[in-house]
Amino acid sequence: MTAIQPAETLRQILRRIDGKGYGHYGDIRGQYRFDTFLLSIDHVQKDPFASPSRVRVLVDPEAAGFARDLWHTTPRRRGLCDYLTRAFCAAAERRRGMSGSGKSGLIAMDKPGQEILERTSVCIDDSGIEGRCVVGLPAYGRRIAGREAEEIFFERLPAIVAASLSARAHDLSQLYHHVGVAEDADVLRGALRERGLVAFVADGAVLPRQSGASDRPMKGADVVPFAAPSALRVEMDVPNAGALTGMGIPAGVTLIVGGGYHGKSTLLAALTAGVYTHIPGDGREYVVSDPAAVKIRAEDGRRVEAVDISPFITGIPGGRDTRSFSSADASGSTSQAANIMEALEAGARLFCIDEDTSATNFMIRDRRMQALIAKEHEPITPYIDRVRELFTECGVSSAIVIGGSGDYLDVADTVICMDAYRPYLVTDKAREVAAAYPTGRACETDQPFPRWQERIPDARSFSPAKGKRAVRIQARGKGMISFGTTDIDCTLVEQIVSESQTRAIGDAIWYAVRYMNGSATAAEVAARVMQDIEEQGLDVLSSRKRGDYAAFRSLELLMAVNRMRTLRAVQGGR
Repeated sequence: MTAIQPAETLRQILRRIDGKGYGHYGDIRGQYRFDTFLLSIDHVQKDPFASPSRVRVLVDPEAAGFARDLWHTTPRRRGLCDYLTRAFCAAAERRRGMSGSGKSGLIAMDKPGQEILERTSVCIDDSGIEGRCVVGLPAYGRRIAGREAEEIFFERLPAIVAASLSARAHDLSQLYHHVGVAEDADVLRGALRERGLVAFVADGAVLPRQSGASDRPMKGADVVPFAAPSALRVEMDVPNAGALTGMGIPAGVTLIVGGGYHGKSTLLAALTAGVYTHIPGDGREYVVSDPAAVKIRAEDGRRVEAVDISPFITGIPGGRDTRSFSSADASGSTSQAANIMEALEAGARLFCIDEDTSATNFMIRDRRMQALIAKEHEPITPYIDRVRELFTECGVSSAIVIGGSGDYLDVADTVICMDAYRPYLVTDKAREVAAAYPTGRACETDQPFPRWQERIPDARSFSPAKGKRAVRIQARGKGMISFGTTDIDCTLVEQIVSESQTRAIGDAIWYAVRYMNGSATAAEVAARVMQDIEEQGLDVLSSRKRGDYAAFRSLELLMAVNRMRTLRAVQGGR
């Protein structure tokens, strides 16, 4: 371990290398003791245009001054670290000083979105607070700008640390509120199953977003705060906000109906996002869903490997065996069937489905189409004929946005009508309509829903090598992972909400290979990875102290694996 040096040593080095070639910045790698924190320069960029240098600041507990009740539980610690990450990002933005070549002068931390996620950007324990950031070491051309670097490390960075990683810099009422929201949402989510619910939407929640390109809440007089229908209103007690009232969606088959532009998809989007906790002011702070809720959709063109889609699709022309179906270019219906079966394999308990992003022929075959095309000529068993079995036999609920197929009224437990963004319970009326206007369609299932086949991934199909590099894994936005020579397209995995999650998932796939022994199923491999993360933190995924990881679920890890075009797997049901 490198000896800790006084801060003045860093100053002396920067003055000595001022004006020299950029490679001399390597001399500053090491640890330096400042008045209130320890500076660790872990990685030095090779040139001013390369990825910025990785730096950590470790603030002593006394200098930080955060009371233990802010972080003595996991959700409160997560909330505190999220708050401090946002404070660091804001302080760095206020003290911007970029000048020179490339990324010269940059000081930045992994910036969160609307969600409160476990991150590696800020960590706290009994030894103090550790903040991980990047610094663009300044240069003019490829010559070291030593005086500017001195300003970064001795003026700007200490000021940012003081403004973000010290309790004295914060309004404690806001800080405690942020931490309390993080804790309350976890409590709400954990109470759903014992209450027989799959989701809770608090009264007063703001569900609409600014636009399709922004996840921030809509503002203005036209925004309609959520108000639960009386028949679905429940009260939930949480430790910080006290008693909360709102709409409890019961387990089972729930339809979300209503006219166009009245908020059906907006409600479903909030339920889909409810697996994550949101920051104060987001509007969805107290909107929570079952932790194993999954958005299901059609995904034309995706790769499918050895998935048993026979509960939904059999007898494909050409005699292909759908009990172990593979395709490099799945259709809308086969991709949606595969998404469901993979989600079951991964442990999903709630499917969130919007007819707008579903394959129509997968969702429904009405009476007229049944009469025109006989069942023996139709390979697809539509979702409507499996949705009740999924709940009664598999324990998986469904929340479905339906605007065009009244046939689903026959299989619903709960029907919620959205009218001008206000929810109304219309289950009784829906049953009256179903009785008054029978569809006459025949159920097309002839076999009970089978136990799905779990798959065993082949470790040899996971190679992160590219060119001369043995491991080349990179996130490109939140929807794409470059894994060796292949790209993993997660663009339509809607519950990946941050590039930091994508980055962690990419490294977690490579980490998971150690558990692929030829007998462990994909779900078992993912469970072992998640257990390691639970016990050792996200740092277990890399030999470097990265500050740009965010937590993900095993569901998203497996979704990424399933979209690998190099994936090879065999069925090995347990």
